[in-house]
Amino acid sequence: MRQPKALVVRGGWEGHRPVEATGLFIPFLERGGYAVRVEESTEVYADAAEMADTDLVVQCVTMSEIAGDELAGLRAAVEAGTGFTGWHGGIADSFRASSDYLHLVGGQFATHPGKPRSERTGGPEDNFLPHTVNITPLGREHPITAGIEDFELVTEQYWVLHDDLIDVLATTTHPAQEWQPWHRPVTCPAIWTRQWGAGRIVVTTPGHSLDVLEHPGVRTVIERGMLWATRTASAS
Repeated sequence: MRQPKALVVRGGWEGHRPVEATGLFIPFLERGGYAVRVEESTEVYADAAEMADTDLVVQCVTMSEIAGDELAGLRAAVEAGTGFTGWHGGIADSFRASSDYLHLVGGQFATHPGKPRSERTGGPEDNFLPHTVNITPLGREHPITAGIEDFELVTEQYWVLHDDLIDVLATTTHPAQEWQPWHRPVTCPAIWTRQWGAGRIVVTTPGHSLDVLEHPGVRTVIERGMLWATRTASAS
């Protein structure tokens, strides 16, 4: 039986600690029998032979930029069956200037609402709000989220712009607070999948910091998502 190959691509904004964050999950992949290759830039996406031999891409690249041939290589690989997954800004806030990347992923970080201005101190905690990740009816039956109950987090709560081609496994709702300009609660996808050609995509929006990635619900979703997105799984 062929050994599955995972490609971990990391970089971008250091605030999301891409090396340490991906380091939490590389041992899981290795224990699962994957051959893991780690790259510190997106240049590998332009290597057609390498991408064709890759069963899963785990991306942790917040913001940054991507060259045209690199993005074309990633899109072609996913369409041909390579799985693509990641968390938080490493997948949902990558390559903001690339509409073709947004088209591939199906959802884009817009903001993370913060505390009232009177409570802000100038640190990242200004945007840490208590919120709930709610598993959808589809999510309760899906292998990535089955058996996981709604869970609470105190961290960045992503407000996501998205299209209808995603399958939403969990949502989170932004309340209409008196200090905010919106006038009714807004529900956004928090975890979703997307079929792109023969490939599977999984996006998990929680994951701003290592403690969030180590939350049992978040970690379970990310690890199951890796397995589900892998080419061998999507071919079955």
